[in-house]
Amino acid sequence: MRVIKQKREVLELNMLSTIPSSISKLSKREVDLEILRIGIIAELDAINLYEQLAASTENEDVKKVFLEIAKEEKTHFGEFQALLLRLDKEQVKELEKGKKEVEELTSR
Repeated sequence: MRVIKQKREVLELNMLSTIPSSISKLSKREVDLEILRIGIIAELDAINLYEQLAASTENEDVKKVFLEIAKEEKTHFGEFQALLLRLDKEQVKELEKGKKEVEELTSR
């Protein structure tokens, strides 16, 4: 975790992703799925970082730039996700299952 001090407040920046060291033991298909997931994690980290940085400034120009970059990272996330869903049918099923569970829980 990196800590940035700002105006008597401390902004904690949580970075989540790490690349697994055992990737060389995977099949070619599994490597492709793993690196797509690593890409997704990296994009989520970037989105969180840029949104946290935007929230930490009072300068509207700085805020706008960070939020625009975060938006671009969301597009990258979508690109990786689309490819992952094309290659991993189990992921598609589980995504749909999760969506249904949320709909059931929130429709009560």
